[in-house]
Amino acid sequence: MSRRTHTLEVWGDFACFTRPEMKVERFSYPVITPSAARGIFDAIYWEGLRDGQTMQPYFHWQIERIEVLEMPRYIALRRNEVKGIVPGKTILNKWIKGTEKPEPLWADSDDATTGRTQRQTMALKNVRYRLTAHIIPKPKFGGQIIKFDEMFERRAKHGKCFQQPFFGCSEFPAFFEYVQLNDAHKQPAPFDQHIGWMLYDVFDLRREVVRDDRPFISLFDATVVNGVVEVPAFESEKVRKPKEGGD
Repeated sequence: MSRRTHTLEVWGDFACFTRPEMKVERFSYPVITPSAARGIFDAIYWEGLRDGQTMQPYFHWQIERIEVLEMPRYIALRRNEVKGIVPGKTILNKWIKGTEKPEPLWADSDDATTGRTQRQTMALKNVRYRLTAHIIPKPKFGGQIIKFDEMFERRAKHGKCFQQPFFGCSEFPAFFEYVQLNDAHKQPAPFDQHIGWMLYDVFDLRREVVRDDRPFISLFDATVVNGVVEVPAFESEKVRKPKEGGD
């Protein structure tokens, strides 16, 4: 395990970290989820091998601490969404290999099951967080932890990323700055709330090789104290998760 932590200050105009119990309509948690926070770190630096449907990550990010720097403020939005779903396995097995012609999802299709629909979104506005995390290498790559730490720090300090980080939805971009935690002067917002069961992640972070894209939903009992959420380790008993293998 890496003993070195990294801290990012992230901000943006809008964010939506959807509560799964709200089903069709999107209603955001009041703060960023560990899953969305991990996605921001991954967008800056992630390393692994992908071969078809098999993926071998070299490490995963463990979020330790979420600091809320601006009080949560909601805004109601109506957004156009497409009801259809892109067939992930068909893309990998047929479209990429050229054995089948790609079929687009038409927003203005006459098909009632795939066309455009308007949905209500209760999003957050003017968000700003300070996120602290560390790298947990997979057993085969534990000897490369110093390289991983240095690569991330170098990329983050220069504002580099593999893809634009976002806050929950890809149309809500997140901007970031690498900060030294001891030099962070802005204090967390005076915000206290017991959120209850909150989405932790949608993947099994323990897996060394991923051979399918089945979701692996984990939850934890989240509480904001003085603007801070202390995130338990994924292996902790405080994180409720399915049995090994997602059964």
